[in-house]
Amino acid sequence: MSLREFVALGTSSQVPTRYRNHNGYLLRWDGKGFLFDPGEGTQRQFIMAEVAVPEVSRIFVTHFHGDHALGLAGIVQRLSLDRVRHPVQIFYPKSGEKFYRRLVSSTIYHRTVDLVPVPIEGPGGVVAEDETFIIEAHPLKHSVDTYGYRIKERDGYRFEKDLLEEKGLQGPAIGKLQRDGQVETEDGIVSLADVTTAKRGAAFAFVMDTRPCPGALKLVRDADMAVIESTYLECHKDLARDHKHLTAKEAATIAKEGGARGKLVLTHFSQRYGSTRPFVEEASTIFPDVVAVRDLDRIPLPRP
Repeated sequence: MSLREFVALGTSSQVPTRYRNHNGYLLRWDGKGFLFDPGEGTQRQFIMAEVAVPEVSRIFVTHFHGDHALGLAGIVQRLSLDRVRHPVQIFYPKSGEKFYRRLVSSTIYHRTVDLVPVPIEGPGGVVAEDETFIIEAHPLKHSVDTYGYRIKERDGYRFEKDLLEEKGLQGPAIGKLQRDGQVETEDGIVSLADVTTAKRGAAFAFVMDTRPCPGALKLVRDADMAVIESTYLECHKDLARDHKHLTAKEAATIAKEGGARGKLVLTHFSQRYGSTRPFVEEASTIFPDVVAVRDLDRIPLPRP
């Protein structure tokens, strides 16, 4: 079975601690590597996680605060150093174009990797798609332009053995049915819908640095995993409001009201907190399946 896992490379917010690096998150999905918000030190965290940087195929920057973007310079240089042959798309808010250009050209290096910038603006929606994934971005509510991201696997189908037997299909006939969508038999035309059932594709949501807003709810709909920042606990909700962040309770409420299906992953913790256990306790009163990640944690992406 193909590997599907979320790797927390760094889980701190603005200030790193002895135990938490700046932001950095890698979603490994069937041979593709989606890197989110590479903060300072992300290149080293790859080494600590025993993951190769060349796995990265797409990079997503929610906004250009330093704890979410300063590691981009090192990552793109490492991709060139390792002579990655595949193009690497980089998604980011268009209003931060000058910061994107500065980061990918911050020092002297020989660029060999093909960077494909995907600047985002406006109300959001689908920003990229291929034969496997549909990628959406939706605006969040922070002190600067910020977008969250949603990755949805295309829906598929599975063959039902009893239906295939009922229609007398086997071997080459099944192959033709897959290729053409239908096949002719002695009893007439058989279509895919006659012998298959729908298989929902998995969905992943990444919600960072925001107050509760419509964009966050759109991102987490039907998500099998929703990664949501929870910088503060409810006892510091005034700080969350003033700095335009979420509490654990607010993150859980977004997951619940937005219709997330699976696991809620909390991260981006303020340096004021030594333990993340209270975050889980607070969020669990609202959403049933909650984990607060630590650096280098690996969380399997649930399958629908």
